[in-house]
Amino acid sequence: MPKTVTKPKTTTKPTRSEVSRGLPFRPAAFAFFRGLKRNNRKDWFEDHRPQYESEIRGPMRDLIEEVDVQLAQVAPEFIGDPKRSMFRIHRDVRFSKDKSPYKTAAGVWFYHADAGRKVGHDAESGGAGIYFHLAPDGCFSAGGIWMPSGPVLRKIRDALADDFEGFEETIGGAKFKRRFGLLSEESMLKRMPRGFDDDHPAAKWLRYKSFTVHRPLTNKQVESKRLPSTVAADVEVMLPFLRWLNLAVGYRPRTSRL
Repeated sequence: MPKTVTKPKTTTKPTRSEVSRGLPFRPAAFAFFRGLKRNNRKDWFEDHRPQYESEIRGPMRDLIEEVDVQLAQVAPEFIGDPKRSMFRIHRDVRFSKDKSPYKTAAGVWFYHADAGRKVGHDAESGGAGIYFHLAPDGCFSAGGIWMPSGPVLRKIRDALADDFEGFEETIGGAKFKRRFGLLSEESMLKRMPRGFDDDHPAAKWLRYKSFTVHRPLTNKQVESKRLPSTVAADVEVMLPFLRWLNLAVGYRPRTSRL
């Protein structure tokens, strides 16, 4: 009898369509993060990687693409890139006492096309952008410049000294206040920064080290197919604020992607 030849098994990398359900997010995304918080280890994460890909990374990439399409009409200087906008799940533990390898939340950053995607102290010339945060203990949308580097912060303070009234106008409208409230006070100087008098007309703002606003999103909003439109609507309200900040550091608004 002829021998039966068994072909070796081949493995192929899953395609994006196989790991991504698409929007909206589901309660399973929050369940994954709660499990990761209890079991923040490489072996647990690798065992549950399919859930991370299908419930978080896939839908988040879809969110980035859909918001980017709407930003092209609302605020064309801001872009979202599925390969660059989502923050890594891995924590930077080099200088931290907490050596847990993974973040227990996910975030994405829509950035000015001329500024690049880095934020905070890592962005030597970073501009204002839009942020979306997904976590079991609270989701939110936000915008502005978070903890800018020294050179960027100096540019903002110089602009405030010259045009604090224009800045106040961007955050003083009734619609803006209803949606975002006040500027975040998470990081402020107790005294005026060097080079500015205590009685400076812009003293209220010159002590800020971050310039951000945010608003919480309910699970119902996050689990809705309308989430991209919700984020885009937030951007439309905060746009004058974002553009004031970006002009202060040298990034101009655009009327189209062309």
